[in-house]
Amino acid sequence: MGPAARLTPLAPQAPDASLDPADWAAFRASAHAALDQAIGRLQRAGDGPVWRPTPDDVRDRFTAPLPRSGRDLDAVVADVEERIAPYVVGNTHPRFFGWAHGAGTPAGVVAELIAAGLNANCGGRDHIGPIVERQIAAWAAEAFGFPAASSGVFVTGASQANFLGLLIARDAALGHRVRGRGLKASARQLTAYASAEAHGCVRQAAELAGVGSDFLRSIETDAEGAMRLDLLRDAIREDRAAGLAPFLVVGTAGGVNFGAFDDLAALADLAASEKLWLHVDGAFGALTRLSAALAPLTRGLERADSVGFDFHKWAHVPYDAGFLLVRDRAAHKATFAAPATYLSRAPRGLAAGDDWPCDYGPDLSRGFRALKVWLTFQTLGADAIAAAIEANRAAALRLAGHVAASETFELAAPVPLNIVCFRRKGDRDGALGQELVMRLQERGLAAPSTTRIGGRTVIRAAIFNHRTRLADIDGFFADAVRIAAELRPR
Repeated sequence: MGPAARLTPLAPQAPDASLDPADWAAFRASAHAALDQAIGRLQRAGDGPVWRPTPDDVRDRFTAPLPRSGRDLDAVVADVEERIAPYVVGNTHPRFFGWAHGAGTPAGVVAELIAAGLNANCGGRDHIGPIVERQIAAWAAEAFGFPAASSGVFVTGASQANFLGLLIARDAALGHRVRGRGLKASARQLTAYASAEAHGCVRQAAELAGVGSDFLRSIETDAEGAMRLDLLRDAIREDRAAGLAPFLVVGTAGGVNFGAFDDLAALADLAASEKLWLHVDGAFGALTRLSAALAPLTRGLERADSVGFDFHKWAHVPYDAGFLLVRDRAAHKATFAAPATYLSRAPRGLAAGDDWPCDYGPDLSRGFRALKVWLTFQTLGADAIAAAIEANRAAALRLAGHVAASETFELAAPVPLNIVCFRRKGDRDGALGQELVMRLQERGLAAPSTTRIGGRTVIRAAIFNHRTRLADIDGFFADAVRIAAELRPR
């Protein structure tokens, strides 16, 4: 007996199964109230602690079984206000300095609301969603100096964009038959190269793509954190001599530890001479191209074969809004397009069009991410976003100046852009810095993070928030000095 035969017969007339509200006026009032609360939270983003730990009684609320019947919307929204909103990560707060998190904007809230109401699946078909996505690709190409015909696709974040970039490079090296034959059909092992400062997702991408992390060469950096070209050339030469097949160089525009930049122009020269694909991880640093003052940091980006970056970082688009931009549209499409009967195209109607977003990445079901990016740039403008990036750079220099003049702390790394890494003087293993960061977080004063530089744990303040003012920097540093006084070096 098949599954269908085991179903309980339904009544000839099924009850009304619509999920729309029975009372639209009441729903509208509740929805307006929820929107007002969301906007109010952003308006007061700097009030109160940066972060709160989630209490045990609140955690216990989220162990309940699956609800079988619904509750009043106002009551559920009240639960959000009481049990969810106070305990999120805190990256809207001006003293959130942990990790590379964007802060969002009120316009982004409106964009998400509109996109949710439209509920468009933007995997493909002939509708406005893919058209807006192509507009965003054209804007990115303009900002980065790529050809107008470049292709682009939205993904969850730069980690995914870097993975897709590696897959395109792999196919470009081995031919698109690799999709069917696999890597084993290749006579030679592929090898890739990235800075020792590269994000861990680059290593993960090599593993997921089947290249293997053992064949991702980690190239040491100079004093400024840039990949050493002499060591890179040596590694490529040695791999070729060993019968391996170099195929990819990953440049870094804004390293994860302290914001280092590779010499992208020199990498482009080397990649061209060695016939390697140049992919740039520009998770946040690529967007410095919006600022005339900071654009020199990414000189040579316009010559890359592909770039992964995040609109949800320094463009402050609501999460998530990662993006991959690719110079060679044909190579991009050939890596991912997967014809299927249920995706067949038609000369007219909703199934018209040759280029659907699902042809440029693995996702078929996709939200309308392009709308919130489009609305953000339309309402704010690229110049205002650039000015906010420049203000973060100024704030980082202010903090670095405090550290350099301090009797308590010392800089642990260069400050090329917006990330300041420092340590307590005399803190040999970084334990004092770790404790200081936890106390700052637990007291709600600020939320820096830690990283490891030179084998030691150091304090890391990543300044990405457009709400951060110099007074926030001064207050954060004063709090850090005060807590450091509580801790004595071993």
